Amino acid sequence: MKSSVWHPNTQMKEWTSFDTISKGKGVWLIDSNGNKIIDAVGSMWCNVWGHSNPQLVKTITKQTKQIQHSSLFNLTNEPAEKLAKNLIKISPGMNKVFYSDNGSSAMEIAIKMALQYWSNIGETKKTQIATLENGYHGDTFGAMSVGYVPEFFGKFKKQLFSTIQFPVPNKYRIPKGFTFLDYQNDCLEKIEKRFSKNNNIAAFIMESGAQMAGGVIIYPKEFQKRISKLCKKYDVLFVLDEIATGFGRLGSMTQYQEQKSIPDIVAYGKMLTGGYMTMAATLANKKIYDSFSGEFYDWKHLFHGHTYTGNPIAAAVANENIHMYEKYNLIKKIKKTSKIFEKFYEEIKEISIVGDIRHKGMLMGIELVSNKKKKIPIHTKKSINKIFFEEGKKQGIYLRTLGNIVMLVPPLSIRENELEMLLTRTVKTIQAAKSKII
Repeated sequence: MKSSVWHPNTQMKEWTSFDTISKGKGVWLIDSNGNKIIDAVGSMWCNVWGHSNPQLVKTITKQTKQIQHSSLFNLTNEPAEKLAKNLIKISPGMNKVFYSDNGSSAMEIAIKMALQYWSNIGETKKTQIATLENGYHGDTFGAMSVGYVPEFFGKFKKQLFSTIQFPVPNKYRIPKGFTFLDYQNDCLEKIEKRFSKNNNIAAFIMESGAQMAGGVIIYPKEFQKRISKLCKKYDVLFVLDEIATGFGRLGSMTQYQEQKSIPDIVAYGKMLTGGYMTMAATLANKKIYDSFSGEFYDWKHLFHGHTYTGNPIAAAVANENIHMYEKYNLIKKIKKTSKIFEKFYEEIKEISIVGDIRHKGMLMGIELVSNKKKKIPIHTKKSINKIFFEEGKKQGIYLRTLGNIVMLVPPLSIRENELEMLLTRTVKTIQAAKSKII
């Protein structure tokens, strides 16, 4: 279909038409011609239970008959209050929930909370934000500033606020003369050296457990935990982005629990509603929340709010989604299903253009290289994303790439046989695409 929609991340001259998805069932997307494709990217990493889940659809329908939207400005609603309690229950150390309607906004809120916290308690020197290189936190200006990926945001660099960036250890690309352990220690030593230099860093912001859009970089064990300890040691707020990595994507409900690194502020999104409604949440501990409390004339309140903040329909489906995680023991199921990925390591690695495979939970990143020995990333004038989309469609899967990384981010509840089918078709897609990108 020729489209009047400005589609994200597509080169206009290459994309002259778009397939129209008319319905979905389980892991399958079905277009207007009746063709079925496996949703290998979980509708941009957010789908949990597959499409058209009857329990979630029923919850949405029921809530629409009661109240569709009511502002949280001076009011509240029952689904939003219930969801806040549910989120605090699964988030150790957190005390209050601030709602928004997308992940970028949730991170903007986290940044504002962190910076204003220090102002509210009378500390005027702490104004800098520290981050990891290659991190990604969204597409709005604050999120771009703390998650600066040059390929995505280079055109806006002059408009972004400055941050202090530190390297992240990538096991596939270890600097010459280093062991992987040396590399990790070196990255952490750089952080501590800067923290100890002066007292102007307000917060350290990072994705929790892994970097997603920055190339599927899985953190080594203890890396995140050690950063959290450095933050405590040097009185720096620790802010985590679990928008894409929490809620089971990496195999645990909250990644920061697995990483043993309780933050001051954490953001959730994507899978919060099972992928059915747009919603996000920024959670803060009691210390952060209390700093915003005071008399009106103290002027400590957080000036931030969205029209659809705490939308009752989104909150209702999020509550049902969390209930289903418990009812169907989804985290345990993910740990079992995710082992299917491991069965395909060798077969994928044997393909001549595959340099590295990075996998955790229900996430896999396959790095494409033009030279395996030298680990040179594939670069081409053609759109790798478009080639893989078209070849994947022939195999009956919906694939997207980020640069030279093929990402598999299926619905979390995908069955073992469906995941085997997806991986088999992915192998065929990479083999078919090989001649078109070299």
